[in-house]
Amino acid sequence: MSCENKENIDTQTEVAKVNLMGMSQGRLVAFFESLGEKKFRATQMLKWIHQLGVTDFQQMSNISKLLRNKLDEVAEIRAPEVMGQWDSTDGTRKFLINISGGNAVEAVFIPEGDRGTLCVSSQVGCSLDCSFCATGKQGFNRDLTSDEIIGQVWIAAKSFGQLQEVPVRGVRRVTNVVLMGMGEPLLNFDNVVEAMHLMMNDNAYGISKRRVTLSTSGLVPALDRLGKYTDACLAISLHAPNDALRNELVPINKKYPIAQLLASAKRYIEGLPDSHRKITIEYTLIDHVNDRPEHAQELAQLLIDVPVKINLIPFNPFSLSNYKRVSNNALRRFQQILIDAGYTTTIRTTRGDDIDAACGQLAGQVNDRTKRSQRYKLDQQAFLDAQNDEIPVRIVN
Repeated sequence: MSCENKENIDTQTEVAKVNLMGMSQGRLVAFFESLGEKKFRATQMLKWIHQLGVTDFQQMSNISKLLRNKLDEVAEIRAPEVMGQWDSTDGTRKFLINISGGNAVEAVFIPEGDRGTLCVSSQVGCSLDCSFCATGKQGFNRDLTSDEIIGQVWIAAKSFGQLQEVPVRGVRRVTNVVLMGMGEPLLNFDNVVEAMHLMMNDNAYGISKRRVTLSTSGLVPALDRLGKYTDACLAISLHAPNDALRNELVPINKKYPIAQLLASAKRYIEGLPDSHRKITIEYTLIDHVNDRPEHAQELAQLLIDVPVKINLIPFNPFSLSNYKRVSNNALRRFQQILIDAGYTTTIRTTRGDDIDAACGQLAGQVNDRTKRSQRYKLDQQAFLDAQNDEIPVRIVN
């Protein structure tokens, strides 16, 4: 065998290094025990990565030189690569994050007073295809790994100087995380749960369980499992007060209708040790689709036995949608009906729309395996052509 062939075989059989970025404390304990090390090494590693932002083993001063060298051989700490970063006039910051295979996802940081909320993606694209969401129109490629999910938190926190021994004073901080970005979190159950454990771990980000929220469109079997693994807050992406309308807006409703979804959500919230928690109902208002007073009245009746607070979201237009933004009058009227019915009802302020970072606008770059994005572009062009055909041509003499 030639030396050249031997080198090729050695390269092909080289074992890939283990990425420690997305490992929960339990997995880190198992990893260090496999190296013959004590459990406390997992705590040290969590603090170095997620509290100090260190990715070079040789900088970890409380770890022996022998172990640092061993870690260099078998492991790495690798966050996803930031391809672009944009700051809105309202203080919102959007990150475009490179994912393998020609894909990219988006994460959005939204400041509000002392609070800094990071909206995190869980999939490259989304397979559920809700009609009012830009992400669904991009199609779907794959689930994100736990490294790629928690990596979004790491990137945002590090960008504000939060991850260092003496954090920069007076700067923004990630205080809340919402899994409301690209993708359906419950379709990526294991990786999402592991990332949430890191968000709430006191040796990592130490975010309160009341400040980590998972939003789902309604995968009932996965939601029924969720309470066994986490006590994070729950948001239901509802958007309609009846099955007929929700079937059009949120197609997964055809498989898991509203009654099943709300029953599962109640089971989750009732299983939490904190009896005062409520489910957040997310309701995107679309002009002349689901914004009528009768829709508000029907919604109030639907939720009468469910412990909820309601968050109304004005639809944010994007290029592949023909929906229109709700009028301010219809929005306020809808809210008042729900308030009069006894519900805590807020309106989500549109943030970051000047950088396409508002709710429903996240698109990223998706190497679409479903070919859905191509179909939507063809449908949109056909719609525009039809609109143009209806416009009379004025002949000027």
